[in-house]
Amino acid sequence: LRAGRMTDGQQRALEMLWPRFGLDYTPAPCDLDALFTRRAPRVVEIGFGNGANLIHMASLRPDADFLGVEVHRPGVGRVLLDVERLQLRNVRVSNHDAVEVMGQQLPEGCLDEVLLLFPDPWHKKRHHKRRWLNAPFVELLATRLKSGVMLRAATAGEPYAVAMLELLSGCALLENAA
Repeated sequence: LRAGRMTDGQQRALEMLWPRFGLDYTPAPCDLDALFTRRAPRVVEIGFGNGANLIHMASLRPDADFLGVEVHRPGVGRVLLDVERLQLRNVRVSNHDAVEVMGQQLPEGCLDEVLLLFPDPWHKKRHHKRRWLNAPFVELLATRLKSGVMLRAATAGEPYAVAMLELLSGCALLENAA
């Protein structure tokens, strides 16, 4: 897990709001209908940072449920504060490794959309092994998506964009819609 400076408000949010909006990691599939107390389209954002996009999308789409997965606790605390402030009921967060959450907690074919927005590109070639977007993870993500739905990926750097395109194109379960 990434560490960082946690404000008092973020810490309070983790303590008080986690029981309502947090998804504790367990190595078993979770019941998303029970987690969100309804059945709706499901969107996962992996690595949401401070959560601005997650919160914005959830506020624009109350008909969909959003699960944010982030290892940075201050970011999770920030999202919890925003969820409470905006009274959003369609957001849940996980403060755990996305590979384990996707592989263990989310059942196959349960997602309507996955967002991979601006992951750390690890520019140096010797660090490329640290990129969490890799062929096995792409294959795993593809199994969690329903047929005909979207996996959206974006990055700011052209070299990583080319690498991401190659990775995603190499997965037989995905088709480039762009």
